[in-house]
Amino acid sequence: MEVEQNISTKQKIRKGIFRVAKTTIKVVIVGVIYLLLSRILGQVSALIPGLQGMITTFAIVYIALMVVCDLTSGLIIQHFFNGAKSLFVIAYFIFSLNSGVLDYTFGNVNLMIDIRVFLILAMLFGLLGLAKSIIQAIDHVNEKLELMTI
Repeated sequence: MEVEQNISTKQKIRKGIFRVAKTTIKVVIVGVIYLLLSRILGQVSALIPGLQGMITTFAIVYIALMVVCDLTSGLIIQHFFNGAKSLFVIAYFIFSLNSGVLDYTFGNVNLMIDIRVFLILAMLFGLLGLAKSIIQAIDHVNEKLELMTI
């Protein structure tokens, strides 16, 4: 019995180390992508005030939610964090894109951009991610119940 506990403890430790390593690799990849995008959009951010701050805030919160989701993989709470990530993306797009109508003034030129179609598509993808996380949570609970009845 003690040998089985040691094996299961060793397996749990290995699984935890693997999760942390996988999460670290994902964070590094997303961080590099963020750095590349911030360098490219750095030139545009002079024209659009607050763009760099919006992108940085989005990246920090999204990476934090991604880390929490990866570290809680295999647990029911992972699906709730995935849903929170989807809701965050929806809310952030609505907030940062000013409900789909952007209005900028450059000197004596007033520029109004209507991107509601893009906003609707982004929201639909966010809702799709939310529905996926709800279905995954239901499936997770169903699998746990099947294991209990067997």
